[in-house]
Order: sequence, then structure tokens, then C-alpha cells
Amino acid sequence: MQRFARPLRTLLRTTNSRAVSSTTRPIITTPTISTSFLTRKMATSTTAPTGADAFLSFVKSRRTIYALSKDLPIPTSRVQDIVKEALQHVPSSFNSQSNRVLVLLGAEHDKFWDLTTEILKGIVPEANFASTAARMAGFRAGAGTVLFFEDWTVVEGMQEKFALYADRFGPWAGHSNAMLQFAVWTALEAEGLGANLQHYNPLVDEKVQQEWNIPSTWKLSAQLVFGGRAGEPGEKTFEPLETKYKVFGA
Repeated sequence: MQRFARPLRTLLRTTNSRAVSSTTRPIITTPTISTSFLTRKMATSTTAPTGADAFLSFVKSRRTIYALSKDLPIPTSRVQDIVKEALQHVPSSFNSQSNRVLVLLGAEHDKFWDLTTEILKGIVPEANFASTAARMAGFRAGAGTVLFFEDWTVVEGMQEKFALYADRFGPWAGHSNAMLQFAVWTALEAEGLGANLQHYNPLVDEKVQQEWNIPSTWKLSAQLVFGGRAGEPGEKTFEPLETKYKVFGA
């Protein structure tokens, strides 16, 4: 990350120090210029997308990547920043903010998939376990996992406070959690990472609570495995828009 605000402020201070008093001098801000995957991708395009097209370009390119590595194109601190920003700003019903997140990196990520593998050993028939073990090894090969939860203390509190909508707060919490999953996944794609979304809950819930001291009121909903891209996604097909889309009044 590079910032060019300091030289600009210095120049303005030098040229305008006599013309503008300290109490009236405007606040100048300049954009952060990133060397992220977004910047590199746009640099290779003759017509860089702007506005909604820039966002939609990553909605389109976000895909399920199973071939992952532990080599990340960005530091893990950047991954954490992305998750925290998404967690803070994804919408929730009545601003209830019931989403919760656990980020596992390095050895903690490996531990999660080792625990999951052990749990599955007791469920999957031995004759069929080879393919399951290979799948688990693929997840473990990644660099980290984001676990998404909904805090049912919050959900139940909203049900009591707004009894008229009591039966809706559970589904609404799920909607918000799904938006958070999508936001994090797409943002990681924008930084050049690969990821895939898994659902080994509720099988792993108890182990997760014990190992990482997670409150029992946090209901696990999904696990996003991420890492360096070690392969490409498979072909994606689409149903005709005519079967999925309607518009009136246009």
C-alpha cells in the first residue's frame, strides 16, 4: 500500500500558508493507491471498469477454487482487515448485528481440518473414506479458514423486543450471514486469493466450541477455506435469463 497524501499536503502547506489561516485551511484527503489484485487486474485492461461494473467484475470472477496453497499474495493482516470491514458493514435486520466470525490461520487452520477429518472417520464407512480424506487434505492445503456464526443471544433478544416479527428473525439472521459470506469471499477474490465454501456444521460445532472457546450461543453456519490459487475453477454454466428474470414498467 502506498500513500501520496503527505507530499500533497506539504506542497499545499508551502504554497498556501500565508493565504489560508490554520482555522480555515481545508482538509485535503487523497485516495489510497493499492497494488492489490484489483489494481493489477485493471492495469491489464484497456478499458478499466468503473462504478458498478468494477464491483460486478469481481462478482462475476468469484468462483469456487478447490486447488489451494498456503502461499498468499497478501499478508494475513490484510485478510483480517477484509473480514473485519465486511463484518462491520454488512447489513442486518434492525441493525441487530448477529453475525460472528472466527478466523483460523496457519497451524490453527490445519487443526480445524484435522479435527474435522477425525470426526468424519467415525461417520464415513472405511471403504469410502479415501475420497473423504483426499477432500480434507485439499482443504488443509489452504492457508486459512473463516468460520461464520450467528449469535442466537442477539436473535432471541430481537424476538422478545419485536414479538410481531419473532418468527422472522432467525431467517433474517441467516440472510445477513449469507451476505457476509459473499462479501468476504468476493473481497478475497479481488485480492487474488482462491476460496471455497463448506458446511461441516453441525458435526464440528462442539469441537469448535471446545477448542477455540466459542460461546454455545454462536450457531455455526459455514466455513470459507482460502489460500493461494493452485488451480482454476471448473466451467460454469448458466440457465437462460428468460427463465429467471422478469421486469415490469421498463
